[in-house]
Amino acid sequence: MKLVLEAAAFAAKKHTHQRRKNIEDTPYINHPIEAAALLASAGITDEEILAAALLHDTIEDTHTTPAELSETFGPTVLKYVLEVSDDKTKIRDERKRLQVEHAPSLSYGATLIKMGDRISNLRSVVNEPPKGWSVDRQLDYFEWSMKVFNALQKKNEVLETLFLKEHAEGLQLVRKRRDDEHTFRYRMAGLRRYLKARMMRLTRYGPP
Repeated sequence: MKLVLEAAAFAAKKHTHQRRKNIEDTPYINHPIEAAALLASAGITDEEILAAALLHDTIEDTHTTPAELSETFGPTVLKYVLEVSDDKTKIRDERKRLQVEHAPSLSYGATLIKMGDRISNLRSVVNEPPKGWSVDRQLDYFEWSMKVFNALQKKNEVLETLFLKEHAEGLQLVRKRRDDEHTFRYRMAGLRRYLKARMMRLTRYGPP
């Protein structure tokens, strides 16, 4: 438990000023916490796997170095984080291709983390899609996520069943979103979400 709590505190500090890309500007730390919680709910008790789930975006999206992670959390946690980290020097389509290509060779711990990450991100695309993402891009994300899932080794039935459920239900909602995308009602709903998000941000942080 000590290692997991230390990882949560470390991740919270590293992601302090980061927000998700949705209009609500959700704190980024919500994502790794959700990914780790999904693993715990699926019966995963290995502290190094749970710690790495909390830390899985620190090297990719913050200034955290591999040496820093290894010194603080040990070589096994570092290995898991490196396995699920993208090389940001490559273009997005290449990174996505490599994720599918590398998925079958991920270790047990990294496979579980990747599964939790996919489920969390699918939920985000459905409930709070990134700013500027068209419905077609959301649908592409679902298609790509299924390719990653199919390429992963199957290690945890609870996570696998949950992924398929979230994917099927989410895809249905996004497809309906595409049908409604150009209607006045859909655009007004989007405007209301935006205004609500701006008011929440003003209440939380004050004027810019």
